[in-house]
Amino acid sequence: MNGGIIRVGIAGWTYAPWRGVFYPPGLKPERELHYAASRFRTIEITGTFYGMQRPETFAGWADQVPADFVFAVKAPRGITHVDRFRNAQVPLANFIASGLLRLGIHLGPILWQFPANLRFDADRIVPFLKLLPHDTGAAAALGRKHDSALRAPAWLAIDAERRLRHAFEINHDSFRCQAFIDLLRAHDVALVCVDSATMPRMMDVTSDFVFCRLSDPADHPASFYDTAGLDTWARRINDWARGDEPRDPQRVGGAARSRKRDVYVYFDPSRKMRAPDHAMELIRRVRA
Repeated sequence: MNGGIIRVGIAGWTYAPWRGVFYPPGLKPERELHYAASRFRTIEITGTFYGMQRPETFAGWADQVPADFVFAVKAPRGITHVDRFRNAQVPLANFIASGLLRLGIHLGPILWQFPANLRFDADRIVPFLKLLPHDTGAAAALGRKHDSALRAPAWLAIDAERRLRHAFEINHDSFRCQAFIDLLRAHDVALVCVDSATMPRMMDVTSDFVFCRLSDPADHPASFYDTAGLDTWARRINDWARGDEPRDPQRVGGAARSRKRDVYVYFDPSRKMRAPDHAMELIRRVRA
C-alpha cells in the first residue's frame, strides 16, 4: 500500500513503573531511551515542556536512537501556559537556541499544547503563527534573537536545510470553528487529533501530516484501549496515510485534499503503564 510514513510511539520514556515490566529487569535508567527507541520509531520528548534544556542534552538523546527515528518535541509551557502565546519571539528564540537543532535528522514535529482555559482569539494566535519557522534555516535565524536566559551557550548550527513541522493541541471548545481551521491550513500547521474524554476531538487535516495523541479513550470508560478501539484507530491511521478521510470523521471544516500523509501517533494515557503495550499493539495493526 502506498502512503506516508506511519510512526507510533509513546509520550516520554522515564517512568519508574515501567522498570521490570516494559523495560527488562536490571536495565540501567540511562539505557531506557535506547531500549524504547529500538521498539518504536518515534517518542515525544516531554521534558522540554517543563524546563529549558542544554545542547548536550539534545545531543545525548540523538546519540541513543537509530538513524530513522524521530522525536516529537513538546514546546515550553512558558510560551504556551505562562505567556499564553503573547510576546513570543524571544522565548521562541531561546527554545530554539537551547539546542533543539542538535537533534539533526531526529527532529520531528514540535507540539504546542494549549492551556485548557485558553479560548480561541485570532488576534492572539495569528502573530504567533507568523513567528513559527518552517525549516531549520529559518529556525536558526530566529534563534539568533535569543537573550541571556539560556542555560548554556546557544547552538544554532544546522547540518542541512530540513522541513520543520508544528502541531497545535487545543483544549477548549471555542477552537471548534472554521476560522481556526482556516488559519492552521493557511500557515501549514497540523491540528492534533486528541482522543480523550475531557478534550474536544477534532479530525480536521490542516497540514501534510497528521499528529494524534491517544490519551484516555472517549468511548471507553475503563480508560484503556481494547481490541475494537485499537482496530478503529488503525483504520483511521491507514486512511490518513493513504490520503483518504476516515469513514467516521469528526470535522469542523471540509475534507482536506487527497494526498498521502505522514502520521505520528503517541500514547499518553493517565494509566501510563499501558502506553507501551498499546503502542506495540497498534503498530501490529497499521497497514495490515
